Amino acid sequence: MALSDELKELAEQPSRETSLLIFPVGFDVFEDYLDLLSVSQALLEDQGFEGVFQLASFHPAYCFDGQNIDDAANYTNRSPYPMLHILREASVEKALSTVAHPDKIPTRNIDVARAKGQVEMQRLLTACQNLKA
Repeated sequence: MALSDELKELAEQPSRETSLLIFPVGFDVFEDYLDLLSVSQALLEDQGFEGVFQLASFHPAYCFDGQNIDDAANYTNRSPYPMLHILREASVEKALSTVAHPDKIPTRNIDVARAKGQVEMQRLLTACQNLKA
């Protein structure tokens, strides 16, 4: 699996901070992607990388549990392609140590997305998607 290889490479190369696994085919359906995310998280744990790396998830149709599909908040986790972002936990912790109230970052991001509105957020995502053509 590409994730397993990438986790091992990151572990062997401490100067590499992060990695993106982008899936241009195969996970267009959000529910299928959520299955991939679940398997990926289990793999990360099974390989002993829990606490070393964390996964951030992005998908063109990302929808937070319990949210309306058209809620602009969903765009904080939307991307042109389905992807997994592998982050070093120590680097995340270091970056967050310089931010006042890091626990409020997701709420601020959601507030900004909602202030822009669903139409503007969709326009921005579409502009990104058009870059890949």
